[in-house]
Amino acid sequence: MNEEYMPDLYSLTDEDGNEQMFELLDCMDYEGETYYALTPYYEDGQEQLEDSGAVVILRSEYVDDEETMVTIEDDELYEKIGNIFLERIEKMFDFDDEEEE
Repeated sequence: MNEEYMPDLYSLTDEDGNEQMFELLDCMDYEGETYYALTPYYEDGQEQLEDSGAVVILRSEYVDDEETMVTIEDDELYEKIGNIFLERIEKMFDFDDEEEE
């Protein structure tokens, strides 16, 4: 059986109307809110390698029963959520334990 990896992709539009594709890295609930960690997605592998590797953190918000992702305005909350995501993502991709055997 040939299983191909298909990332969870989201098309997001910024405040200037520019649309860009993002890949979901992680999602979590924190204090009754849902947060997403995303990174820019490129179909061209070379563009992906040249990207800075930035992670975008957004909060889920419902408008007219439709989910949208919005920026986190509170700097302290943004930093707290960002640090939680960093820890979670590091654990997902932590290969140090395997190498120490």
